[in-house]
Amino acid sequence: MIELILMQRVEKLGQMGEVVKVRPGYARNFLLPKGRAIRANAANLKRFETDRAQLEAQNLKRREEAERIGERVSGLTVTIIRQAGESGSLYGSVSARDIAEGCKEGGLTVNRNQVLLEQPIKTLGLTNVRVELHPEVHINVVVNVARSLEEAERQARGEEIVREEEPSLEDELRAEIGAAMDDR
Repeated sequence: MIELILMQRVEKLGQMGEVVKVRPGYARNFLLPKGRAIRANAANLKRFETDRAQLEAQNLKRREEAERIGERVSGLTVTIIRQAGESGSLYGSVSARDIAEGCKEGGLTVNRNQVLLEQPIKTLGLTNVRVELHPEVHINVVVNVARSLEEAERQARGEEIVREEEPSLEDELRAEIGAAMDDR
């Protein structure tokens, strides 16, 4: 385990300024390269304590800005058009990158790393997705996945989207055979 000083709040790990122990891979591949933590040694602890007030002020300023943006775009709905089968399952999937692009069109500039998507969206419908504007500020974005804009509007109104199933060739043949048998 490696000891680190957190330079900002990290979800499920700790607050700014805390000394935490993490696995070497998590530190080396995520926390250190992104600047979210520094190694905990005497020189870094001293440097952090002298810069702490300035770092906390910068963090507070960024958080307040993120809160203002969050209030401005609260209730944002992103519509994504995709091809899907009759059962409503998508032929592809909707990823964090697709949602980030949809947010840009809606007036919120985020990158795909800020979209907290547990797993790709693989069905039609409305899905709530968390977007991280700041480590301490999250907003919910409604992702409306539909086959067309008309269908997306109907889903947004709360209508259930069920397509009339067209009879398959097999069903048509059964009906014709049944009619021929009745004629005998």
